[in-house]
Amino acid sequence: MSVTTPTSAWAEMVRGNERFVLGHPRHPRQDVDRRHELATGQNPHAALFGCADSRLAAEIIFDKGLGDLFVVRNAGQVMSESVVGSLEYAVGVLNVPLIVVLGHDACGAVAAAIASQDPETPPLPPHIAHLVDKIVPAITQVAEEAEAEHPGSGVNPASADPQKVGKYHLRDTVAELLETSEMITEAIAEGRLAIVGANYRLAEGQVVPDIIVGAVDQPAA
Repeated sequence: MSVTTPTSAWAEMVRGNERFVLGHPRHPRQDVDRRHELATGQNPHAALFGCADSRLAAEIIFDKGLGDLFVVRNAGQVMSESVVGSLEYAVGVLNVPLIVVLGHDACGAVAAAIASQDPETPPLPPHIAHLVDKIVPAITQVAEEAEAEHPGSGVNPASADPQKVGKYHLRDTVAELLETSEMITEAIAEGRLAIVGANYRLAEGQVVPDIIVGAVDQPAA
């Protein structure tokens, strides 16, 4: 498998997800020989930063094997210093040409963030509260848009549409990565890296791109 550009890396991800959706995964590069081959080093073709939800097992939904993906995950795919550092390692040391930021529908972290906007909701434990605080700006945006569409309606942020919140949070996460990492921004400007922000549909198993930063051609349908 030769993956050297952002476009070829994304095309490989798309092909793997298509196999998974159709129920015909190949489970490539998961044998003893591959394990031995990787014992002395790794050369992943993409980095993936996604939600820690148990239903988002990256190598499974993209039909990948050992050493194919450099994976970073936490609840709600919330940006942090450790996440940025890990992704910079993938770009600066492992030379991956692609970062996929992956959210999904029915996200528990998004639901917790929305519920936290209701004054009647019991306070979250501090570490969880710190995590979901990063999702609150997306809730505010959704509530403001709803208020603009229906002036005077007094939209309650605690009733924000979770699908829209998840979508906006995904975009905020990509934007924060670009604002935080000069290395990653420079790699994109030089054309050797791209970021694809995408949402995973749990029922269908399909990964749907939402935002692309950098030079990536979408595979033909």
